[in-house]
Amino acid sequence: MVLFNPKQYKDRNYPDERSAEIMKKTIEFFENKGLAKLKEDFHSREFTYDFAEFVKKERIFETLFLPKGYGEDPNQYYSTYRMFEFSEILGFYGSAYWYMFHVSTLGLDPVLLGDNEEAKHKAAAKLKENPLCAFGLSERAHGADIYSSEVKLYPQADGTYLAQGSKYYIGNGNLAGTVTVFGKMADTDEYVFFVVDSSHEKYECIQNVIAQNQMYVAEFALHDYPITEAEILSRGKKAWDDMLNTINICKFNIGSASIGICEHSLYETLNHAAKRNLFGKYVTEFAHIQQLFFDSWCRIIGMKLFGLRATDYLRAANPEDRRYLLFNPLMKMKVAIQGEQVMELLWDILAARGFEKDMYFEQAAVEIKGMPKLEGTKHVNMALIAKLIPNYIFNPKEYPEVPRMNGGQNDDFLFNQGPTKGYGKIQFHDYMPTFKALSHLPNVVVFMEQIEAFKEFLMGSGMDLMEQMKNFDFLYALGECFAMVPYAQLICESAKMEGISDDIMDSLFDVFVRDMSRYAMDLAMKQATNEKQQELCTKMYRKPVVNLERYNRIIKDEIYSLVDAYHMNP
Repeated sequence: MVLFNPKQYKDRNYPDERSAEIMKKTIEFFENKGLAKLKEDFHSREFTYDFAEFVKKERIFETLFLPKGYGEDPNQYYSTYRMFEFSEILGFYGSAYWYMFHVSTLGLDPVLLGDNEEAKHKAAAKLKENPLCAFGLSERAHGADIYSSEVKLYPQADGTYLAQGSKYYIGNGNLAGTVTVFGKMADTDEYVFFVVDSSHEKYECIQNVIAQNQMYVAEFALHDYPITEAEILSRGKKAWDDMLNTINICKFNIGSASIGICEHSLYETLNHAAKRNLFGKYVTEFAHIQQLFFDSWCRIIGMKLFGLRATDYLRAANPEDRRYLLFNPLMKMKVAIQGEQVMELLWDILAARGFEKDMYFEQAAVEIKGMPKLEGTKHVNMALIAKLIPNYIFNPKEYPEVPRMNGGQNDDFLFNQGPTKGYGKIQFHDYMPTFKALSHLPNVVVFMEQIEAFKEFLMGSGMDLMEQMKNFDFLYALGECFAMVPYAQLICESAKMEGISDDIMDSLFDVFVRDMSRYAMDLAMKQATNEKQQELCTKMYRKPVVNLERYNRIIKDEIYSLVDAYHMNP
């Protein structure tokens, strides 16, 4: 079963007992807490102290966050696959718990990526007494403009430094034992990463910048906070690279959290609709409801398959294979936006019930909206993705095939990614053989025709395209069309590994064909699109091949078979 179901978690395979133990105990923590208490804490905006205590007691962040060579476990390793699974579980139960986890790994990774070996072991040991970490990057005046960081380290006569300045929108900034801070040296203006502790007297937690929420997103200030060389993690270009590489590692969590949110919401919506009788029919019998369930279920399956396969490419990355730098922002942006779309579809089924306080859905509908806004806006991530269009579409390269990588190996390269340069030179394996292997499915054939039409659009646009792509509105619409290709490609690769049926794959491409048509129409309507490009866009407008027998099988055998498959403990 591709979808996560806490009641069937014993069916998951892990390379070691410790990994299985973490997942099982985390599920038990939430199921023992129960839905009523989960919602009570959500409505009272109770900070997730209980989860922090659970993580500390079970030493979960030590196992998940630390790469080989750190911590007390001689078998310690860092696994993106394990992080994917844990992030999905937390999303399934609530974004506040996921956020505590997510910003902790963001906060710790600049230490692990840095040059200060002593600081790495010190931070690893500190996880035992306080597992919460924080990533001090954003500032109130500058937001995502990280070039303009104003926090400064001022050199002192004795060779130490005093840190001054404030950071804004910093998760866990109220309690974190390890707070990594990105700033500049006051005398040279070079970038620097250093570490502080939120319990220090020179650290002021000013406020929680968001209201009515379980999460603590801090504004904090450093008032002549004393810093020695022991607290400095990296300087100059290395500090800059460590900041971007930290985000590369951690923004992957956003997609997996979105998957978990959607999975729980799907179960809840199915359970409600199957028992709701209106006008002499159960809600699940109405044609429009079946279409809504079909589209939402297909999107969730696609999200999960993509996430599993993208995980493989992160784990297999090396200096000669950096394909993960496309699949990672797709996981962050594309999967998270798919999650928003799924929730809108499910809400049309639940209708007013989706507002009710006893439903998980009530909080999920709010929390899903935050996912695409974290770790760079969708436009920033799309700008990264769009830079890779020429090499992906027109300049493939041969690579050894990447297997499913869910074993116990350490993800060495993620903590040694090196300089953040040469992005536009990254090459990818040829996508067409992946689609041709499924060319017996009619909707895959239609999608392949849309890809050819997209290539014709790119070639027919000529040099005008380079100038047009400076317009973010145009660039985003173009990127939406392009992103469908690697997104669908990795889903196909993953489906082969997971043994997904032809019925399901043809159904997924029913959705993809419609999406590509919609994105192409949006591109055609942009102010910057010229008349020739408008005409070329029309070649991408296609209707999926209708197969009612296949559609009805998916509804009955795949989707409606999930009714009552999962109810959270009350």
